[in-house]
Amino acid sequence: MPYNYALAHIFWLNDSILPEIAPFNAFIWAPLDGTIACCYALLAFIAWFPFRRKERWARNAIIVAFGLWVILDSAACLYYGVYFQIYIINAFSILIKALPIIFTWSEFKKAAAMA
Repeated sequence: MPYNYALAHIFWLNDSILPEIAPFNAFIWAPLDGTIACCYALLAFIAWFPFRRKERWARNAIIVAFGLWVILDSAACLYYGVYFQIYIINAFSILIKALPIIFTWSEFKKAAAMA
């Protein structure tokens, strides 16, 4: 897995996860994947219902939640030197979340004015 290779290279100067770390590495994917699945299921629900109805709280919740994530995640990546995650994962995530918000921003203003 390229991600594991990159982490092994950054943290242990090795081409693969060390055998003594492999059980922890395998374990940590479960809560991480669960958290990611939960966040995106919640995002999908918010996007499908209140965001489509142009409810400002939905837009603001998405901005705050993912803004907080990108700040905390990027700070940890900077601290530990995992720069590729900022360039690849975080930048792409920001882009795919920001574009719908940017393109619908005026629609939320119109909806608020009509309420």
